[in-house]
Amino acid sequence: HSCPTQRSSDLTMKVLVGCEESQIVTMAFRKLGHKAFSCDIQECSGGYPEYHIKHDIMDVILQDEWDLIILHPPCTKIAVSGNRWYGTGKTLHYQRIEAVQWTQELWNLAISVSKYVALENPVGVLNTMGNFPKPDYIQPWQFGHGETKKTGLWLYNLPPLIPTKIVNGREQRVWKMPPSEDRGKLRSKTYEGIAEAMACQWSEYIMNQSDADS
Repeated sequence: HSCPTQRSSDLTMKVLVGCEESQIVTMAFRKLGHKAFSCDIQECSGGYPEYHIKHDIMDVILQDEWDLIILHPPCTKIAVSGNRWYGTGKTLHYQRIEAVQWTQELWNLAISVSKYVALENPVGVLNTMGNFPKPDYIQPWQFGHGETKKTGLWLYNLPPLIPTKIVNGREQRVWKMPPSEDRGKLRSKTYEGIAEAMACQWSEYIMNQSDADS
């Protein structure tokens, strides 16, 4: 699946990548010439602070007209991997309810202002506890990374990603990371192959749609 070449300025999109401090998805869109910005309440670790908005994502969504919004909401409390702490009947279950409600508000806000929205999260409780579309699941090994990490994409007016490079290796490296201060950050990073597929395939799709509309 080939990637569209860098666009002329009249064909660039404004892309907001919410809850992303690594800037991996942001820079994949920037490489194609799009005006992409990461947004997080933390400083960015991606090395491009000029393309990072350190602010509350809810406010930033309303501050501009975004052609595409991609969201990576915090997954600790809503992923099934956290069931032993946040599951029904557990002491911290109320935090899961709050996290789902916040993610639902974020999704509802994004789809109310942008024609194209994607939300990325591991396997979790969004569909049993919230009102979301059916997710499309992908694996890193479908995009050139020999690892297993089943990831859901909830899509609004966007097509599912087509695998770009199926490789061997079904290692659960991310899952087996030893505890550390950065473990959560490292585990939630988007794989570069997936980020490139998002940038290439969704850019092309949205551009073709706008050509068809005009």
